[in-house]
Amino acid sequence: MAVRSEASAALPVDQVMGRERACKEPLLLGEQLFWAEQRPDQGGRTTLMRQVAAGATPQDLTPGSWSLRSRVHEFGGGLFCASSELAVFIEARSGIPHAVSFSPGAQPRPLIHGQAADLGRYADGLIDGQRQRWLGVRETSSCDQLVALPLSGGEPQVLRQEADFCGYAALSPAGDQLAWLEWSLPSMPWERTELWCSPIDAAGLLSHPQRIAGGDGSAESLFQPLWSSTGELLVSSDRSGCWMPQRWCPDQQPAWQPLPLPQACETAMPQWVYGMRTLAASESALLALACAQGEWSLWQYPWQQQQWQRMSLPFNELSGLTASGQRAVCLGASPTQRTTLLELDLAAASHHPLQPAAPLPQGLVGISEPRALEFVGGDGQRSHGWYYPPTTSDSGPAPLLVKAHSGPTGMARTGLNLAIQFWTSRGWGVVDVNYGGSTGFGRAYRQRLDGQWGVLDVADCAAAVAHLVEQGLVDPERVAMEGGSAGGFTTLAALIREPVFRAGVCRYPVCDLEALTQDTHRFESGYLDGLIGPWPEQRSRYDERSPRASSHQLDRPVLFIQGLQDRVVPPEQVEQMVQTLRWRGLSPELMLLESEGHGFRSTSVQRQVLEATEQFLRRVLPQR
Repeated sequence: MAVRSEASAALPVDQVMGRERACKEPLLLGEQLFWAEQRPDQGGRTTLMRQVAAGATPQDLTPGSWSLRSRVHEFGGGLFCASSELAVFIEARSGIPHAVSFSPGAQPRPLIHGQAADLGRYADGLIDGQRQRWLGVRETSSCDQLVALPLSGGEPQVLRQEADFCGYAALSPAGDQLAWLEWSLPSMPWERTELWCSPIDAAGLLSHPQRIAGGDGSAESLFQPLWSSTGELLVSSDRSGCWMPQRWCPDQQPAWQPLPLPQACETAMPQWVYGMRTLAASESALLALACAQGEWSLWQYPWQQQQWQRMSLPFNELSGLTASGQRAVCLGASPTQRTTLLELDLAAASHHPLQPAAPLPQGLVGISEPRALEFVGGDGQRSHGWYYPPTTSDSGPAPLLVKAHSGPTGMARTGLNLAIQFWTSRGWGVVDVNYGGSTGFGRAYRQRLDGQWGVLDVADCAAAVAHLVEQGLVDPERVAMEGGSAGGFTTLAALIREPVFRAGVCRYPVCDLEALTQDTHRFESGYLDGLIGPWPEQRSRYDERSPRASSHQLDRPVLFIQGLQDRVVPPEQVEQMVQTLRWRGLSPELMLLESEGHGFRSTSVQRQVLEATEQFLRRVLPQR
């Protein structure tokens, strides 16, 4: 992919962090379409939208000060579900399910009463219409539970509490069976999960739960169970090495029939949040979003032909797939177009936007499109990234900003990112590295980071820089790095261990690995066992990798940016790291944000962070 530019123009900061509305978790139910809509122009609240039929004017079901948000596992998701008569959403302030009917002027009402702190956290629900109840996840201080709540209101009824975590429940079309996922510490859901299924008895209980996939000693991650309209159970599994769809045939041996796509790709993503959908079942076909070499595409598997067919779309960033009848909806973006809600006509194999894409900023004249980058990584294996060349006409090697994605089990994506365009419009090249451990390249690629966090990710980022320098694209004297959360940890580790990085910007970074083993939240409490090693058996490895313990080796400029409401990486970590560096006579810069948590939601704060980053790098790097 190339630079598309007519004339050089630096993109203004105020044009980068716009006030456009973002759609989340689209859901088709018959002719009705629902989605959550985040509104920066209304204080960042998220509201629930309903379109009664294709082409109809959308209706705001939660106007005014209502807002949707879940804090389950700290990352949330699974914000709402719906039936033909009402919707149930997780209300932001209380964290409990609220129901709202579709009658004009209807007001939401809580499904349970009491003090929010005593009720647990809720998410990832569905409506059991036969029994007039909401089924979903309640997180307690020690475990997850599958619970039922009457739609008329009442007390939660616990249906299942066996593993540390659960969710992604799917109700069969006849309403007589429930399938769901479970996993236990120290595993993360992209490492080992189990698929369970149970009949539902006359009392509404799970009568005979049985594990039907996973849990047999093999490393297997399962993603998004769903039922076809004829009652077949499907799920994505990475037992073959990549997440691939398969269907359950209990009367056959083996009971699981794989439905492999014609090329190595992934039909799933790491389950940081609830509400993710990459599979959907229409009346005529199974649909799958598939990622190959970091780019997404849409595939159909007609029930009659039973052969995968790729649907042509001008988008390579897809998510949030949902289908009903011959209609499907997903979120789509490309390197030149921001995320929009797409409607897909499966019979005609056509598409059109349900909403016009947000206009590009007036200051954006040229778009730098990502070039696929392959290079030899730190362990001698092929690694990947996306390189965005500068759109200015300046000749000679450019300064480079290296981006380390969060997770670290995540991936660098290719949808239009105005923050990246901000840098390329100012003469910077940007490389977004899919270091070993990233998703989108199969289980073996993810497992390259096992025990190597802070080593392989750092080495891969340095190798990407070396590759670009060798090509004559990058000035090695002007290389900076930035990242948030796990990406902030990788940035700090790179500043300590790799001399090619001359400065860094770290947003809510992990600074103290030992402290993180004690302070982190329940969902990630076993994550470091895989990334570094069991604690405290591998204590020396934690000391070796921890940025704070290695701070005596850090002598390059660094800017820390931290939200004081962060419960994933407590702000004390950053404050102590900064103090340690100051005791050594260094001058790290610190920017504290009073109302922000892990990730910055406010548009004004995002602008402030980008401005501070540019001003910092302009001060500390040589200018040419």
